[in-house]
Amino acid sequence: MAGGGLPHSFESAHSAGNALWWLKAWAPSGRFRGATRSASADASCVFTRSLEVDLKDLQFAVFGAGFWAPFQIAGWQEVEGARCVAIYNRTLAKAEKVAKAFGIPRVYADPEKLLEREKLDFLDVITDGGTHCRYVQMAARHKLPVITQKSMANTLAEGESMVKACREAGVPLLVHENWRWQNQIREFKKALDSGDIGTPFRARMFQVTGYPIFTTEPNLKDLEEYILKDMGTHLLDVARFLFGEADRLYCQTHQVHKDIKGEDVATVMMHMGGKTTVTCYMGFPGHFLENDVFTQTLILAEGDKGSLELDRHYWLRVTTESGTRSHRYPPVYKPWMLPDYVASHSSIARCNAHLLQALRGERQAETTGDDNLKTLRLAFAAYESARTGNAVRLCMGSAPGEQELHLARHGNL
Repeated sequence: MAGGGLPHSFESAHSAGNALWWLKAWAPSGRFRGATRSASADASCVFTRSLEVDLKDLQFAVFGAGFWAPFQIAGWQEVEGARCVAIYNRTLAKAEKVAKAFGIPRVYADPEKLLEREKLDFLDVITDGGTHCRYVQMAARHKLPVITQKSMANTLAEGESMVKACREAGVPLLVHENWRWQNQIREFKKALDSGDIGTPFRARMFQVTGYPIFTTEPNLKDLEEYILKDMGTHLLDVARFLFGEADRLYCQTHQVHKDIKGEDVATVMMHMGGKTTVTCYMGFPGHFLENDVFTQTLILAEGDKGSLELDRHYWLRVTTESGTRSHRYPPVYKPWMLPDYVASHSSIARCNAHLLQALRGERQAETTGDDNLKTLRLAFAAYESARTGNAVRLCMGSAPGEQELHLARHGNL
């Protein structure tokens, strides 16, 4: 990197306090209403529910007005069929600022009052992970379908209680796990499933960057468990999406930044789908890389008939006996996205469209609370492995609907 400085895109990174700077270019809301939505037509999304839902806009409320809320709300305004009618935030001024930018008619400083007064079809929780359990259980008490951000919960017990509460209330719990909805990752999945490279025996997933994340999101410094529950849940979910469930796992972590509480680097090796060794490299060590591609995820899969690579700048390459085929799948940039975050921000609307279809009963959601518990359990198994220095064996329960992973220390991967 020339001069040893930050890449040009990094120099324009914005602090959390200025996260709304770009909204002035297009507020008030409604500019994106009617935009073409990009809901997936993957075979994994099947018609399984028969809810009677009018073909009108579903009305929803948002809990949270922090760093991620404006991006999530902007993503909803890319999707036809949903309208945000209220927002809650414990700091009312922040909620008022977001509401003004997006034309949200009502603002609350009390979440219970919002749920009591508003007539809603669902709730979208966009708060920090430590509050997800409280707000999801609150929605369940009101018999209200709820979407929550990843990571789903702060602890495994909280995640299980959230799933239980919504199941007993008879309402859906969905998780806004958008990483798998990036266009280039969906195309990687299609190429992998085509069989062109044969049976995958090894894969590498890489998301390590020198991006100054603790400047953009300073609240992350205070998390005692960071990288595995933040970036890790994204990568572990994508690994499951691509390669199947893990039965063994080994992890090592590091803390490179000395002014943070948690780990900022992790390496996780898993045996997945009964056949593939998958290694996930993740980290925000704040160092310098010649080719830093925050927030892109780079993936290489090796099969017995070839290889499949998702490389920098969204290039997908399939290499077999007949040669290499290459195609680029770049994200579509919209004015509300931060340029440095475009790889992840571009998947928000697509994820929202998919979840909306599930709420309408048109499809089965990929990232339900039950499903995301599996990702959460991988993250906590990784912490267990890192603490003990041992590999962890994971066994999926065999009873119908049982989602428990039984952890047992195991000396060898």
